[in-house]
Amino acid sequence: MRKAALGNPQNTIEILRKYQFTFQKKFGQNFLIDTHVLDKIIRSAKITKDDLVLEIGPGIGTMTQYLAEAARRVIAVEIDKNLIPILSDTLREYDNVKVINEDILKVDVRKLAEEENEGKPVKVVANLPYYITTPIIMGLFESHVPVDSITVMVQKEVAQRMQTGPGNKDYGALSLAVQYYAEPYIVANVPPNCFMPRPKVGSAVIRLTRHDSPPVQVKDERLLFDIIRASFNQRRKTLANGLRNSGSLDIPREIIVEAIEQLGKGAEVRGESLTLEEFARLSNYIEEKIQ
Repeated sequence: MRKAALGNPQNTIEILRKYQFTFQKKFGQNFLIDTHVLDKIIRSAKITKDDLVLEIGPGIGTMTQYLAEAARRVIAVEIDKNLIPILSDTLREYDNVKVINEDILKVDVRKLAEEENEGKPVKVVANLPYYITTPIIMGLFESHVPVDSITVMVQKEVAQRMQTGPGNKDYGALSLAVQYYAEPYIVANVPPNCFMPRPKVGSAVIRLTRHDSPPVQVKDERLLFDIIRASFNQRRKTLANGLRNSGSLDIPREIIVEAIEQLGKGAEVRGESLTLEEFARLSNYIEEKIQ
């Protein structure tokens, strides 16, 4: 039996009243108030008693309680200092939780994994503010910190974008970046009434299971992502024009033409029709030529 099921809306309201808490728009706060969704997140994150879980944005500690009962240890990083006294109260019965009042983008996750988990990969679980979803997820992947999986609540549209493939209108730089580092799997769609306050859009829980090594081999990861971004910056333009007009790339025109030709694509091809594997081939070819 859970000690204090904060997933119950009444208990959430009680805590908020007790501390006269007001929601901060700038932090994009929407607290989960649905126990079925909470159970589903814990199950899909595959948390065991061996795991160290990094929770981003614990809020009043609703999901933290569930995580604390499933994991060996939970490190919860909360940016809003007004929530710290509330977390001290709601998590007081759990001796395996440590709360850090900090911006996750400034936390040294590698150091944290070394100190708390002997350098072994951590599992990340979060109910993320929508405006900062991409920087947080990409920050964790690009810095190559030891992460086993990331299970997050995000805007439904963003979850679809992460999972989709070429030829789809949602396909873009985010799809390719996420799929380079991890295997995305949408666990559940979550309607607005599962939150307090209700967001204006639908949400989804997505699990990103990190690849042991990327599914494609590239000589220069940074060049790959510069090419991907340039290809989608102006979606309606051809791939060749996108690469030529990019401020971050300085590739001679004839190399761009040659690189697209060796893919076996016509001159009018657009970036949105290329797979991750084709982007890798394009990047490797260009890298070889400009060396």
